[in-house]
Amino acid sequence: MTHTPKVAPRFAALAELGFECVRGPHTSVEIIPIDDAVSKAIATRPAMGTLVSLTLLTSARARAEEAIGRAFEEMDRLIAIFSHYDPASAVSQLNSAGTLDRPPRELAHVVSRSLQFNRLSDGAFDISVAPVVELFKGRPPGSLPSKSEVREALELVGVQHVAASRKRLSFERSGMCLTFDGVAKGYIVDAMARVLKRHRIKNYLIEAGGDIRASGTKERRLPWAVAVQDPERSGLFPDTIHLANGAVATSGSYERHFDPDQEHHHIIDSHLGVSPQFSVSASVIAPNAMVADALATTVFLMLPEAGVKFVEGLRGCECLVVGRDGMQVRSGGWPSAGPTRKRKAEA
Repeated sequence: MTHTPKVAPRFAALAELGFECVRGPHTSVEIIPIDDAVSKAIATRPAMGTLVSLTLLTSARARAEEAIGRAFEEMDRLIAIFSHYDPASAVSQLNSAGTLDRPPRELAHVVSRSLQFNRLSDGAFDISVAPVVELFKGRPPGSLPSKSEVREALELVGVQHVAASRKRLSFERSGMCLTFDGVAKGYIVDAMARVLKRHRIKNYLIEAGGDIRASGTKERRLPWAVAVQDPERSGLFPDTIHLANGAVATSGSYERHFDPDQEHHHIIDSHLGVSPQFSVSASVIAPNAMVADALATTVFLMLPEAGVKFVEGLRGCECLVVGRDGMQVRSGGWPSAGPTRKRKAEA
């Protein structure tokens, strides 16, 4: 998904027009008057390997600035829990020791929900695939692991070997580790949305790379317009949707590759130890960003038709899959696909 504003190059011109830029630590905030009563605030921060952007409408500037600051503080707090780059994070401690007593409630919750997503998807979504992902990531550029190395790493995969409770997280096999790349960013976006809600911000759009959450409307009471991420980066977007209250996330093979042929990337089938080659992107609309994030990864791991059928069985969720041949497959309730079909289960 893409909606990120081009903030930095516009600062000088906007100042000349009477707009004001407010800067915090590593944060750029652009205040744009819409009329005498309402302004738009656009704030950006580099984080989570992408650019995180908040766009909101407000009639109370001080409250909006406070809400933006608190939302980014919440983002930083949660990144400190889920980062696998920080050896002091709870996730790093769990993966290093194989056990973690009294885990942060946020981590325990995301693990619990991830195990639910695993059951819901018949094992397609699997946070325990981390040993295989790390095997590919740890190679020299252009070098791939052997089949025997992959088989060995797969011995450490399986959520049935993860013991999870609010009091303790642990692995039954030495060498196991978890990845939250397919769910944590969505969880953090939802947490930022809760902060905005507490500060009585009703109209906003949060974007963190391919994860977007929207509430209310933009100026002139129009719904937020979100362009589906272009897998080929050609500037031609597969679709544009409108969000009033909900979230959308996109997963794709275009994000990170481990080989020049782009056949091995960061999304790996936990049963086979290889990256699926069916699609180039999968986008999912859901009630919140964590569900959209997890389901987008799940659908990408499936054949396009199977992914669409899977999502069509979930209440409040829709999807668009772009195949490697360029063909697009939509669920019945995707905004540009026609009337919504009946739903069966809760994601």
